[in-house]
Parts: sequence; structure tokens; C-alpha cells
Amino acid sequence: MTTPNPEDREDLGLTDSKAIEAEKQAQKEYEEAVQQIAASGLLGDSDIIAEVIAEPDPTLELAQESGMEERMAEIAVELLARAPEHDVQPSTQRVVDCLDILGNPQNSYRSIHITGTNGKTSTSRMIAALLAEKGLRVGRYTSPHMHTMRERVTIDGEILSRQDWVDAWDQIQPAITLVDRASAAAGGPPMSTFEVYTVLAYAAFADAPVDVAVVEVGMGGRWDATNVIDADVAVLTTIDVDHSKFLGPTREEAAQEKVGIIKDGATVISAIQHPDVLPILAEAVTSHRAHLEIEAKDLLLLDRTPGVGGQMISIQTPAATYQEIPFNLLGRHQARNGLLAIAAVEAFFGGGALDGTVLEHALMAASSPGRLEVVRNSPTVVVDGGHNPSGVEAAAGAMKETFHGPIVGVFAAMADKEVEQMLGVLEPVLDAIVVTNLSNPRALPIEDAREIAEDVFGEERVREEYDLLEAVDMAASLAESLNKEEMTAPAVLTIGSIELASRVRELFGKAARSI
Repeated sequence: MTTPNPEDREDLGLTDSKAIEAEKQAQKEYEEAVQQIAASGLLGDSDIIAEVIAEPDPTLELAQESGMEERMAEIAVELLARAPEHDVQPSTQRVVDCLDILGNPQNSYRSIHITGTNGKTSTSRMIAALLAEKGLRVGRYTSPHMHTMRERVTIDGEILSRQDWVDAWDQIQPAITLVDRASAAAGGPPMSTFEVYTVLAYAAFADAPVDVAVVEVGMGGRWDATNVIDADVAVLTTIDVDHSKFLGPTREEAAQEKVGIIKDGATVISAIQHPDVLPILAEAVTSHRAHLEIEAKDLLLLDRTPGVGGQMISIQTPAATYQEIPFNLLGRHQARNGLLAIAAVEAFFGGGALDGTVLEHALMAASSPGRLEVVRNSPTVVVDGGHNPSGVEAAAGAMKETFHGPIVGVFAAMADKEVEQMLGVLEPVLDAIVVTNLSNPRALPIEDAREIAEDVFGEERVREEYDLLEAVDMAASLAESLNKEEMTAPAVLTIGSIELASRVRELFGKAARSI
């Protein structure tokens, strides 16, 4: 990758780089000398000496970890000072300019790009699992994060370590500063938080290096910061209305933005789309001379058998028919996401069939935290990040299919979401609902949530509990009290927000919030 020229480095205060390099060289020479002495036998058994040298120093490790935490906190402060990621700006030029300064790392690997309204992250995870099972080194970029910003960027299925995140940040920061200055001089804004995340991900993937990047858009597609890659395969989950403030209040407007990820000559893998969306999709495919494979026509979910902790699915693609694939995730919507993932990976490899063992291993290993995830048993507590009507509908259907006893919901949402519609979808499935609080300035106040819930459910089926853990316990007790059948078991569904999903996961020890 290229670096800023000498004048730019001087402007950015980077003239001490020679001193840093000299320090690194001195450390390297010291380590080599120690190794030579150990190998000489002058100090005794060379194998034992080597083992002692190789043992980590706990004090040093603790100091390094503390230093990493401090540095990550500094980076987080810098990111939070920028425009939030939901503040979409109709331009990718700042990202283009920044990546150009860095030598265009995004061009050093192939990519698969994913957009749509719901299911993007789950589909991304399945695609990455399938590619990894095929022996490729895979980078995955998804958003938003639930517990740490580092989870947005994974390599070989592992989130970036603090050290790797800091290294990537240090690499891209000079370029970001240059772009911010140029934008300000032209009367424009600095790079947004999401733009910086995207540049960092693309740079980290190049440094790894990965063979392929699986990239989920942040919002929309055409003007999304991720849309500077030339992806071989574009995946579109079902397009519906969401983020209407930024993408428009109709499916057509949302679709115009999302089909913007389709590139010339790409293969497009699409879920079933609404009749309002199909002409827009067809026009984009034609104008880019792309090849389209669409669910219910070219891609078929032939059969599925729900089971405990997962399901068996049978599907058909243009390349093959795959019978009774064991699948680790719940719900028809996840089976449909799996269909898209398999078709996308087939397309990535030129359209041929995939080995059945690859499918079985990848889909049994695939996970999707915060998406119909069981975080506690007896009674069962299920976490789902559904935050729009169609996402909530998918989760509600899967709950009804999987759990046959009473189901009580725990609900909280952001104020700009279609709360009444989400609750309307949940009403036939839930026996009762507990509204709770989110410590987020964008959240709907608990009093407003209760008022809307009472309009939908009736006062007798609605409870209110400010404390989240108490709300889950209240829902569990209520579900157990409603359970009258010996052969059924009650369940709790927490839903309405990704923020809520992350908090519940942390309560039950599935993850810890960190920088």
C-alpha cells in the first residue's frame, strides 16, 4: 500500500517514524542475540532455555492489554466525534479518495456484496462459513455491532484483536486526516463513522491477506460507503420499507438505492421481491448486463423439517438439488437465507454444484447471534434483533412453529421505527408482553411503548418494567403461570431492537461489552 508523501507526513506530525523504526530494529537485534545464546548451550539445555524464553511474561501481557484498552478507548472517542453511521451522505467520494491514498486495498481480493432489508448479517455469516469450508481465507464486514466495534470485522471467523484493530487504525489514520482536510477545504464534511469503519475493514482484509471479502451494506446500497468494491456477486435479500427517513417511504425508493450495488457483469442472487420492486431489479440487471437468479423461479426451497435447535432443508439451484441438509438455525426465513447463501457461493465459483459435505459442515457450524438465539433454558429465553415489521414477522412465525407453550414478549424499540406495526405482528403470537427501557437517546420512552402496546394488546395483556433483567424475569414468570399443558413448555421472546438483543445477550453471559 502507498503512504502519504513526505510533505504530507510532515504536515501530519509523522517525522518521528525513523526513530520508531530504529527502536523496532534494536528490539529485533536483541531478540536474535538472546536466541543465539540460548541455542549455543552455554547456559545449559537449549530446549529448556528456549521454552523459558517463549513463555509469556504475565506482567508484560497485563501492561500490553491495559495499553491496548487505553488506545482502543482513544480510537472510540475519535470515531464517536464523527457523523453517526445512520447519517447517510449521498457520496462515496471520501471513501474512494481515502482508499486511493492507501493504494486501493479493496482491489487485492474478490468480494461478495449483500444488501436488502432483513437477513443480511445471517446470510453474510452463512456465505462466509461456506467459503471457509471450501478452504478460502475469508474476511467478513457486517453492521451494526452488538458488543464491540471490533466484531464488525472478522477474518477466518474471528473478530479483529485489539492489536490488529489498532494496527489497522494507525495505518489508515494519516489518509483519513488528508481526506478530512480536503473535504473541509471544499466545504464538505469529514468522513463519517461508518466510512472510517469501512476503510479500516478493507485495509485489514488486504493486510491479512484474505482471498475473499463478504461485505454487508450499512444502509441502502448506491451511496453506501461499502459500495466502492467491484463485487463478483451481489446478493439481495427481500427489499421492504426501512430507514424511511433516509431511503424513502416506499419500496420503490428503497429498491432504487439497494440495486445500486449491482456491478457490470455480476451475478445477482435475489430473494423473492415485491411486485413493486421487480421492475427496478430487472432494469438494473439489464443495464449492467448482469445474470439474475431469483428465489421461487431459479432458486427453490423444496422442503424443510423443523427440529430441536435447527431444521433439515432441501433446496434446488440451477446447479443442483440438495436433499435434507442439516441446518443449525431456526425459522423459514433462515432456510431462505441459506438458499441465497448457497446460490451466492455457487456463483462465486463459476456456477457449479457444491459438495454435500461442504454444505453440511458449513450450515451446521453457522451461527447468527441475536437472531432467534436461545440464551437460557427452563424457561426458554430467545433473543431476536428484529426491528421492523417484516423482521418481526419472520421471528414471530419461527417462534410459533418451534415453541408450542405460552410465549411472552419483552419489547423495546427505537422511536423512529414502526412500533405499532411491529406490535400488531406480535399480538397473535404472544400471550402477553412486557415493555421495558433502553438506555439510548434514540429509544422510544417506556411510557409511550406501553401506551401503544395497550392499544394493540389490551391493558390486561401488557406489563411495564424499567429494569431489563426484571422485565425478562417478569415475562418468564408470566409465561410459566400461563402454561396449563404438561407436554408444552413456556418461552420468552425479547424483540424490537438490536440494542435490546445485545443487552439481553450480555445479561445471560453470551457476550461482554468491550471496546
